[in-house]
Amino acid sequence: MAGTFVVTQDASGDYRFALTTGNGVVIASSEGHRQKGAAMNAIDDLRRTAVDAVVDDRTTVPEPGHAD
Repeated sequence: MAGTFVVTQDASGDYRFALTTGNGVVIASSEGHRQKGAAMNAIDDLRRTAVDAVVDDRTTVPEPGHAD
């Protein structure tokens, strides 16, 4: 199931987005952006960056079931 970027405007007028899973769980959210275009650009940046992103695990104990 594809995720969805949900764009909203908060009480102070800033635009924010949340990335939700196919069943509506928020897995990432943004800071506030003064202009809607800036929020949309941030979504595009996230899409481009996340494709090749690696996990930089800085904990000392690996999570069960995950390679370290």
